[in-house]
Amino acid sequence: MLWRRLYSFCRFAILILWPGCRRLDAFFALLVYAFVTSITPGPNNFMLLASGVNFGFAKTTPHMLGISIGFLVLLLAVGFGLGAVLTAFPVLHTGLKIAGGAYLLYLAWKIAMSRSLSGKSETKARPMRFVDAAAFQWVNPKAWVMAITAMAVYANPEHPFLSVALISIAFTIVNLPSVSVWAGFGTALRGFLSDPIRLKWFNIAMGVLLAATLWPMLR
Repeated sequence: MLWRRLYSFCRFAILILWPGCRRLDAFFALLVYAFVTSITPGPNNFMLLASGVNFGFAKTTPHMLGISIGFLVLLLAVGFGLGAVLTAFPVLHTGLKIAGGAYLLYLAWKIAMSRSLSGKSETKARPMRFVDAAAFQWVNPKAWVMAITAMAVYANPEHPFLSVALISIAFTIVNLPSVSVWAGFGTALRGFLSDPIRLKWFNIAMGVLLAATLWPMLR
């Protein structure tokens, strides 16, 4: 019943937002954009890959759900005016970038220093919690670029509510399966990385790659 109502809403929104032959093309383009931006490398996916290796898929599930729900909330906030606020007050945008960069470097350090798989030995390390993963989206530079670009390109100013709702639904459908691939790939590597030396260098590499995602923000 829920999926039927969701399908009806999406069909109604598409008919209003994109008239004529542009309907399917525009919605397909939105889905492709959501998929490509969700599944390509970035802070979230590098952390999920590392979490899958160190903690397994099941224990990484709250992290994945936190990413999807947190990004949905960010997307809605940007769609309903937060993006315009940051544009109007550049100092807020700068502060957000600094806070996000500092926190991302802290996470990169934690990943790089992790030395044992969950369940293999006693360790204080734990996977990221749902709330932490959701909150991280607000300081994740890639998430902000994704949200602002989606709203700028695919929203229809004549129907702002429908636009924001449809874009948010598209990302909700695509995002969770996309990020799950990274956690699944990490889980598949657990056997190979059960060797402490391999695990050490894998986590260092993941920490470096996570820190490197700051480069586009600093340019």
